Amino acid sequence: MPKPDSSHDSPSLDNALRSVTPGQGQPPFEDNIGNAGETHQDIAKGADHGDGAAHLTDNFGHRLADNQNSLRAGERGPTLLEDFFLREKIFHFDHERIPERIVHARGSGAHGVFQCTKAIPELTKASIFRKEGNSCPVFVRFSTVAGGAGSIDTPRDVRGFAVKLYTDSGNWDLVGNNIPVFFIQDAIKFPDLVHAVKMEADRGYPQAATAHTTFWDFIGLMPESMHMIMWAMSDRTIPRSFRMMEGFGVHSFRFVNAKGEGRFVKFHWKPVLGLESTSWDEAVKIAGADPDFLRRDLFEAIAAGNYPQWDLGVQIFDEQWAAQQPYDVLDATKIVPEDDIPVQIIGRMTLNRNVDNFFAETEQVAFLPSNVIPGIDFTNDPLLQGRLFSYLDTQKSRLGTTNFHQIPINAPKCPFHNFQRDGMMQTLVPTGRANYEPNSLAEAGEEAGPRACPETGFTSFTANDERNDPSQKLRVRAELFADHYSQARLFYRSQTESEQAHIASALVFELSKVELEHVRARVVSRLRNIDEDLATRVADGLALDLPEKAPAAKEPIDMKPSDALSIQKNVKPIMTGRKVGILFAEGSDKAAIDRLKGEIEKAGGTPFLVAPKVGGIKVKGGTLKADGQLAGSPSVLFDAVASILMPDQAEKLAKDGAAVQWFMDAYAHCKTIAHCEGTKILLDKAHVEPDEGVVPIEEFASVGTRRHWAREPKVRDLA
Repeated sequence: MPKPDSSHDSPSLDNALRSVTPGQGQPPFEDNIGNAGETHQDIAKGADHGDGAAHLTDNFGHRLADNQNSLRAGERGPTLLEDFFLREKIFHFDHERIPERIVHARGSGAHGVFQCTKAIPELTKASIFRKEGNSCPVFVRFSTVAGGAGSIDTPRDVRGFAVKLYTDSGNWDLVGNNIPVFFIQDAIKFPDLVHAVKMEADRGYPQAATAHTTFWDFIGLMPESMHMIMWAMSDRTIPRSFRMMEGFGVHSFRFVNAKGEGRFVKFHWKPVLGLESTSWDEAVKIAGADPDFLRRDLFEAIAAGNYPQWDLGVQIFDEQWAAQQPYDVLDATKIVPEDDIPVQIIGRMTLNRNVDNFFAETEQVAFLPSNVIPGIDFTNDPLLQGRLFSYLDTQKSRLGTTNFHQIPINAPKCPFHNFQRDGMMQTLVPTGRANYEPNSLAEAGEEAGPRACPETGFTSFTANDERNDPSQKLRVRAELFADHYSQARLFYRSQTESEQAHIASALVFELSKVELEHVRARVVSRLRNIDEDLATRVADGLALDLPEKAPAAKEPIDMKPSDALSIQKNVKPIMTGRKVGILFAEGSDKAAIDRLKGEIEKAGGTPFLVAPKVGGIKVKGGTLKADGQLAGSPSVLFDAVASILMPDQAEKLAKDGAAVQWFMDAYAHCKTIAHCEGTKILLDKAHVEPDEGVVPIEEFASVGTRRHWAREPKVRDLA
């Protein structure tokens, strides 16, 4: 049977839907008023009626004459069932929502490109890393874990960091988090973890929070979780921006080169803008001021051309090195310290395009850890092995069809051909009768279909004897998995004093929400294995007698502290990517404001003008419009603040709670406050004391947007 004539390389591309994008087409129209005063926007008289894209239709191409009124039996009569336009519109609306993700439900996505900056063919045969300059499109989805799709952006929570790389060898999904370790060692515990962290089953709250009894009850009985808890209670879980957040592949994966030689690999995404977080009080207030704070920040940065970037780094090590470590590299609750195996940078990812439709792309994107390409393979990590099964099963449940890979955001950008057919929502149109192999249809001149390729196809790493006897079937964990505290201690002792105080305070806050006293005591007993000072501070903050130290399955060891684990030690003192709020009012000096804006923009920052009113305000030198109104633009939305006010306006604002709170919060959150002479009365009212971060407006450039953590003991009690 000869191949049918086709205008495309693949018959599937002849699908008529490919040339129609719903929502496109801007016809000339005119407003008309109906009998009841309703607005009709109808095609203009004399328009080209041959232009199909210009006419409103149903899903089968039938043009609508009226999209405002259903069909009735008489002007005031009942609606008729024969109105197929009404029935289709309501039917589609009733089914618009799909099940949200069980975890990672609230996400924000963007498109971009990945480019290899260092070729490593000696380590992996992955095509993307074969040559410097190789590139591919990417789609990234950032998310929270515990909350639903409608929850807030800024809870204390792990952030998902999932990257889909559309390589020429197929899709590679690196599905990770902003924390390099996880709560559990074995996937069989994942349902229990999620049940415990989600809303409590009998009451349906709290939403998007770990500060409740069932979570900490589970954690207190899972010593393997204690390392993750150190990270979760640190400022890593209250990031300033997705753009200033690290990403990790979490598991040990494997690189395989063209010779079939394998090495372990850990993946890291390093933000070019550096690490940055908020304070806890700030995160809580941002949730009230802007529940979409992180989503908006990402969208606006890309829209403004300030494209977020991350360097892809890898830690490479072999089995011989792994066997000498006091932990198991297959244990997802452990890191490989960067001081032991430095991270080498091999690529850069740039996000340069926002999504066109949130549902079609961000909501429908389906990530699969099982999506790897030749040169990248799995290890025997028991958590990873469970994820390889779970994700594929989940996508079928959420997206309703085994054909979810045909949704554009999920489809590879390289050719894909196989003998899979049919299924719900099949949108491709395969031709011919070859839906099986082997077949001999080619001998009769028919299309025989694709064939396997031993040379370039994916082949699994063959070795399975690395300190392992594959002939045994056991329900047991390797003994090295028993050390639950050494790396938790390493993480805590690698932090600055300020960060340690934040961790202790976070634990006090979270455990104060736990109703059962024995659960609080059990967690503190485990903290004693991490650090006695930490346990004492938390117990004191809870007014709890220090409990006996919990027995450790394996006694922890002291590891060399690592600066790479601290946010504050890795902050970049730059203005780039940061936002500065500038408060002004009637009579403010426009020249001074313009000068300050120029300094901020020149340094790569974004100035944001705040005033009591958003319209044009008379100032010295003309009029000036604010970007945001004072009550709706609290200082928690900015990385630093400045004010240029006349004394009379400052005195007036000193009676305005929003203005006083604006400075109180900036001061309490250890931000730079740059001020003019006229602002001092307002600073006094807000109890802002001079320090290295409270400076005259002329000195702002030298101080910038960095935080001044030495101020913190003056503004709050920390554990």
